[in-house]
Amino acid sequence: MSADNREISQDVRDRYWAKTRNLTVVILILWFIFSIVVPLMVRPLNEMTFMGFPLGFYMICQGSLIAFVLLVFFQNWRQDQIDDEFGVGD
Repeated sequence: MSADNREISQDVRDRYWAKTRNLTVVILILWFIFSIVVPLMVRPLNEMTFMGFPLGFYMICQGSLIAFVLLVFFQNWRQDQIDDEFGVGD
């Protein structure tokens, strides 16, 4: 049976999509935190400093961007693991 024509059972497919959906939900929640919650908390965060800058300023300018890049790489890495676990990877 070739890799393109293999079929997986409905139970396996449901577990695959459940894991994929849960990963997506976690990533979206973290994305929401770094894009909405952190900017709303700039004033309290500015009372602390990081590398000589107010923490709120740093998180808006660089911290959130770093978090977004890390989230993309994490999601890609974890989704590849899920794909391999269920035999649907490359």
